[in-house]
Amino acid sequence: MKDQTQIFGIRAVIEAINAGETIDKVFLQKGLKGDLFQDLETRLRSTDINVSYVPAEKLNRLTNKNHQGVVAQISPIAFHPLEDLVLQVIESGKTPLFLLLDQLSDVRNFGAIIRTAECTGIDGIIVQKKGGAPVNGDTIKTSAGAVFKVPICKVDHIKDAVFYMQASGIKVVAATEKTHTHVYDISFTEPCAIIMGSEGRGINPSILKVVDAKAKLPILGDIESLNVSVACGAFLYEIVRQRLVHGDKRL
Repeated sequence: MKDQTQIFGIRAVIEAINAGETIDKVFLQKGLKGDLFQDLETRLRSTDINVSYVPAEKLNRLTNKNHQGVVAQISPIAFHPLEDLVLQVIESGKTPLFLLLDQLSDVRNFGAIIRTAECTGIDGIIVQKKGGAPVNGDTIKTSAGAVFKVPICKVDHIKDAVFYMQASGIKVVAATEKTHTHVYDISFTEPCAIIMGSEGRGINPSILKVVDAKAKLPILGDIESLNVSVACGAFLYEIVRQRLVHGDKRL
């Protein structure tokens, strides 16, 4: 695995793209012009790399080097193809358990979820290529290194992953308060995938329309929702409990 790193400068980022580096995100300075910069923009448009146009001040906070208006974050991990991972898990004889994150944006929540996922035997985490939290130094730290142990896949849209899971015989359950069904009322002993939403808006309504089931945690206090990483932990450990009772060989 590569160490989490940062590259800067227009030509350096172009070379990284040409070399096939796993670039997590590129920050471009707003309003920048020039032939070389346009060349970089053209190359980025032909990829699925997440791009953000930001003020120069943001780039200056990212690095004190001569960035020329461009800073790229290189991912410290290699991402797994979804189809290959699902097939591998099914063929292993395990009861599949996947976690889908619908544009979770906070890197510390992401890291905490990865840590819990590793502890609960998650077979893989699926995130969207654009709009979600990156795998960076904060992610690594809060995951306690679990980011190097749990396979992570990137897809164009979470809905694509939902459909693929369903076509592979894996039940997809959305963790959402928009239901009357509690997590304790659903069976998780068969192959399943859990979807957790973003911190602000939860799971996209278009995704909620296509899932196999919805479940929520009971909230007994006045605050109406849990931190997403805490909620994820509660869901995953209910799955562990059910599979322990059911005699899952992994447990």
